[in-house]
Amino acid sequence: MENAAINLTQAARRVQNLVTSCTIAVGGYDWLIEVFPAAYYHGTSSRNSGPYIKLRFTLSSDGERTVSATFRCRLVDDHQINQTAASASSSFKEVIVTSIFSNGQPKDMFLVSRSYASEYRYVQPDDSLLIECAITVLLEAPVNAAASVPAPLSDLQKHLGEMLTSKNGADITFLVSGEPVAAHRCVLAARSPVFMAELFGDMKEKDSQSIEIKDMEAEVFRTLLHFIYTDTLPEQDDDDVEAETMAYGLLEAADRYGVERLMLICAEKVHAGISVDTAAMALALAERHGCTKLKARCIEFILASQENFHAVAATEGYKLLMDSCPSALNDLLVAVFLRYKLTVL
Repeated sequence: MENAAINLTQAARRVQNLVTSCTIAVGGYDWLIEVFPAAYYHGTSSRNSGPYIKLRFTLSSDGERTVSATFRCRLVDDHQINQTAASASSSFKEVIVTSIFSNGQPKDMFLVSRSYASEYRYVQPDDSLLIECAITVLLEAPVNAAASVPAPLSDLQKHLGEMLTSKNGADITFLVSGEPVAAHRCVLAARSPVFMAELFGDMKEKDSQSIEIKDMEAEVFRTLLHFIYTDTLPEQDDDDVEAETMAYGLLEAADRYGVERLMLICAEKVHAGISVDTAAMALALAERHGCTKLKARCIEFILASQENFHAVAATEGYKLLMDSCPSALNDLLVAVFLRYKLTVL
């Protein structure tokens, strides 16, 4: 708390006259308080306009700083100097300003009118005026160290994967290549529009406790369910042939059950494994399942050179392409003609 006494008559001889405090250190910051005893206040009417006692507060600490602070100011007479606001007389008048202060940018407060100070006898016999200012610096609350610890990563996938493995709560069984695979209707329906229609729609499987899955390997179906539950693929052995076979089968399964993200992942795996021996089969796969990006990549690989094309055309996969995907074959041959001006019969 800082007190300052000024001589009202001497200071008010000119409106611009002011009294400046010494540097006040509060809360680790330096402050200056200036008092203008006769600053003109433009009120909402002539009745409340006129000379006022104005205070100006300035953060004067060195460097670029910003701080929040509250200034509580009042006029006091001799017997009020050691009283609090609650015990002061009924004529007590306190003004509070709370603001964010930047270094060198002052904030003004109009305390009371000159007439108010005279009416309530705050002007001392020697024509001085006593103003009491209490400065409170609002420091930032300390950060709780425990609160700043990042939350652990979600383990939802782990728990759902464990539920699939344990079969706890399973309410549907699939027969795949003669092997039973237990699962949970709600999880499947939430992740696959096809399972949603099959298990909760108007299809006959809705009330079945066991559903047979045809034309799919049991391991492919288990991997499909693993992805549905965990949004990840299980780790595989470093067997390129086995991984390639799984990618082909899994892409077909993902398309069959509308699991689009899995389709994209499998398409990338198929593309990564494209070779002369597999390019035609990959092209047929892309055509059957509407993987336009994979199809374009397969054609580009085959057309990398004339030698590449002739090598691919000699594979069993190319024969399969001719028999099962004439539209994809036609697109390939058109591309061959446009690039190399070759006509292939």
